Amino acid sequence: MNNPDDPGTIAVANPSPVIETPQAPKPLLDPNNPPWGVLAAVLTWMSSVLLLFIVPQLCALPYIASHYRGMGPTRDALLSDKTLILILLIGILPAHVITLLIAGAVVTRLGKISPTKILGLNWKNHAEVWTSVALAIALFGITAVVLWKFGGQDTDLERILRSSRGAALTMAFMASVTAPLVEEVIYRGLLYSALQRLTGPVLGVMIVTFMFAGLHVLQYWPNFGAISAISLLSLALTIVRARTGRLLPCYIIHLVFNGIQSVLIVVEPYLPYFFKTEPRQTVTSIVHAIIIHTF
Repeated sequence: MNNPDDPGTIAVANPSPVIETPQAPKPLLDPNNPPWGVLAAVLTWMSSVLLLFIVPQLCALPYIASHYRGMGPTRDALLSDKTLILILLIGILPAHVITLLIAGAVVTRLGKISPTKILGLNWKNHAEVWTSVALAIALFGITAVVLWKFGGQDTDLERILRSSRGAALTMAFMASVTAPLVEEVIYRGLLYSALQRLTGPVLGVMIVTFMFAGLHVLQYWPNFGAISAISLLSLALTIVRARTGRLLPCYIIHLVFNGIQSVLIVVEPYLPYFFKTEPRQTVTSIVHAIIIHTF
């Protein structure tokens, strides 16, 4: 022990108390104030569109090279090739997976942010679940009426559905498993969240509605009934995102909407067996009209 009166000893000063500086509170994760901007959202959207065009084509190249070697097949020949159509449809699945990986990297900032919180993938209460399901059923009913009354023109998508049973079932699978999640994350998750902060909610709703519906025009042209139906769905989904501030209700509505269509695609060939009289033609025509779905 040091003695302060002894000149041979050195007094050791008491160590200063450690002062802990308070840590800054973590920023709240608000879906309406995302960490990404409009540029990142638009680039991700453009990537998703390009992937839908490029990846299926790459998947089909080996088949085209082996089946049409030395030939220059016409567009009509390609569209009538059932095997090629099925390969192209299956090629959409890896495009969806890659799109989700890119979107996830942007949303979470490479895993630093919870996607559940920043996108609003949660419920406020249990009643909201049933409200979303009921709204999806109502939207499907309105869409069915619009397509039945005004959707007489044939489209490329309907020709794909009729090409083979495998193509129809593949499309039904994607419509209910991957398409709702991919489209909601891209349009109502990334795009709307960034746009509404820049333009305000009203203009943000209009822009996202136009972008979502506009991409489907090529699929449904010249069926104005189908174009009107997809525009209505896009508007409703984006309004729900604007009103709730969360993405999960939009996803559930889209999932149920597409799920009903997928069920109809699966059961449609068996409907004539259940309707032996004149109503059979009417029921079959209605189902043919409403199984155009929303990739």
